[in-house]
Amino acid sequence: MNLIRTFVVTLLLSIGTPAVASSGSGDPLYSIQNPPAYAMIGDLLIARPLLVVATVIGTGAFVVSLPFTAFSGGVGDAGQALVLDPAKAAFARCLGCIGEGFERQE
Repeated sequence: MNLIRTFVVTLLLSIGTPAVASSGSGDPLYSIQNPPAYAMIGDLLIARPLLVVATVIGTGAFVVSLPFTAFSGGVGDAGQALVLDPAKAAFARCLGCIGEGFERQE
């Protein structure tokens, strides 16, 4: 019983208080997006799995097209469009954000 109590207390202390996010990054050139909860849930359940599938399919298409793009000199552009852009959207973007999470204000 004591082991269970210790586990529960440790779990509650580790997730008990949410971190408070500031409204800015301290740099006036950037603004932080603050998406609503339904956007985060939709992103987690629908968009992220589709983006991971798009990354896998894009990687396969990149490998198949590699001889042709190498001959024409467009390997970097093909890799960026087929692999890096979907992977960045799937893994580097904040949950529910439209852009990369930080947008540069000009």
